[in-house]
Formats: sequence, C-alpha cells, structure tokens
Amino acid sequence: MTETFPITRSDEEWRRILTPDQYRVMRAHGTERPGSCGLLREKRPGRFCCAGCGQALFQSGDKFESGTGWPSFNDPLPGSVGSTVDRSHGMVRVEVHCSQCGSHLGHVFPDGPPPTYQRYCINGVALDFVAD
Repeated sequence: MTETFPITRSDEEWRRILTPDQYRVMRAHGTERPGSCGLLREKRPGRFCCAGCGQALFQSGDKFESGTGWPSFNDPLPGSVGSTVDRSHGMVRVEVHCSQCGSHLGHVFPDGPPPTYQRYCINGVALDFVAD
C-alpha cells in the first residue's frame, strides 16, 4: 500500500515547482553530491523547511557538523518527518521524508551526538532556510 500525504501534486506539478536537482532528490530519491549545498554552512538561528511544501522540519539549534558533507540534525520538529525502510544500494537504511508532501529528504542513522544519538543526514537541496 502506498502512503498518502496531505499535500499531493502530479508529477508535472512537481517538475514545475522544483529545480531539476530538487526533483531528482526529492521525488526520485536521489542524493546530492556531498559538500555541494550552501546550507551545509548555515549557522544563523532559524528553521529548515521542506523545499517542496514549506513545512518546518528542523530548528537550527538541532543542526551539527557531522563531517559527512550533508546538513545533519539530531532531532526533527515533532510530526514533521516520516520514515520508511530503504533497501536500495545493497544495504538497509531508514529513509526520511516530509510528513506533509512525502518528499525524500535523506536518511537517519543511530550514530549522532547526545541527547538523541540520531543523525538525520539531509540533502540540502531538499531544504529551504528561514532565518528568525
């Protein structure tokens, strides 16, 4: 069974709204090149939102430098993300998607810092930053 989301769009609408890189990551479950996104270095107070629908996903205070080349967070905002098991590329990972529009954001791993010990490894192209 396919999960449904409060915000739905046709493939044509997604292609109009998103850049080609965003579409490849968010709708086709791609990954951006590590270190390629300016949001990796974003340190101002604010929130990181889904580039597909605008839903707030992470607070800047939950962002940390993981050394992986992707923006990393240790906790999403309550109810903002969903997860599914991803068995692609010969491994088992936990994929993270926006709970409102279903866009692929990245993956979560159990190797982050305290207090959650989670590392939400998120494609920066899937995010918009809104400063406080």
